[in-house]
Amino acid sequence: MEAAILILALLFVAFVVLGVYVTVKVVGAAKRGVERTVTQARRTVEDTTLRAKSVGQPGVAGQLAQLRLSLRTSMRATQDALHARLAEDESLKESLALFERLSAHGRELDDELRRLEREPDKRTMAARMPGLRERTERITHSADSLRWAALDRARQFADDDLASLSEQIEMESGALRDWSTKGPTNGESVSWGDLSGNPASAQSKPSPSPSPERGAQTRPEPPSQAPQAIGAAEPPVTYPWQKSPRPETTS
Repeated sequence: MEAAILILALLFVAFVVLGVYVTVKVVGAAKRGVERTVTQARRTVEDTTLRAKSVGQPGVAGQLAQLRLSLRTSMRATQDALHARLAEDESLKESLALFERLSAHGRELDDELRRLEREPDKRTMAARMPGLRERTERITHSADSLRWAALDRARQFADDDLASLSEQIEMESGALRDWSTKGPTNGESVSWGDLSGNPASAQSKPSPSPSPERGAQTRPEPPSQAPQAIGAAEPPVTYPWQKSPRPETTS
C-alpha cells in the first residue's frame, strides 16, 4: 500500500514538473514571437521615418538620414542572404563570422549617426560629414561584397548542377532514340505494313520449324499408309509409351 502511494506521489510530481516545463516553453515562445513582431514593426517605422527625412529634410539632417538608411539596408540584406544559404553551404560560416565583426562597426556607426541627428550644432555636423560618409561607404561596400560573393557562389552551384543535369538528359534522350538505328530487338524484322496494312499477312507467315530437341519430345505424327487390300491383316499399331516386345527364346 505504501509503495502504491509513493508511486502515485511520484507520478503527480512528474506531471506537475512536466506541466510547468511546457508552460514555460510556451510562454517563452510566445514572448519571443511578440518581441520579434515588435522589433519588425519598430524597424519598419524607423526605416519609413528615415526615408521621409532623407527626402523631405534638406541639409545635414537629410544626409544623416540617407547614410543611416543605406547602412541599415545593406547590412540587413547581407545578413538575410548569409543566413538563408548557411544551411546549404557550410563554407559560409567563416563569411558569417566576418559579417558579425563588420556588424559591430555598423551598429557603432548607426548609433553615432542617430546621436548626431539631435546635435544642434549644424556647423560641426557639416564638418564631420565627409568622414561619416567615408565610414558608411566602407562598411556598406564590405557588406555588399560578402553578399554578392555568396549570391555568385550559389548561382555557380546552380549553373553546375544545371549543366550536369542537361548532360544526363541528353544522354538519356540519345538512349531513347537508339531504337531508330538498331530496330526491333526480338530477333525478327517486322514490317509495319504487315502489322497495320494487312493483318492476315502477318498471321500467314510460316512458323519456324521446331528444333531437334523439341521434336524429340513431341508426339510423332503417324506415318501415312497406303491403301491395303481387302481382308489383309493390319499391322499392329505401336505407341511411344508402350514397351518394346521382348524376343521369345526358343529352346
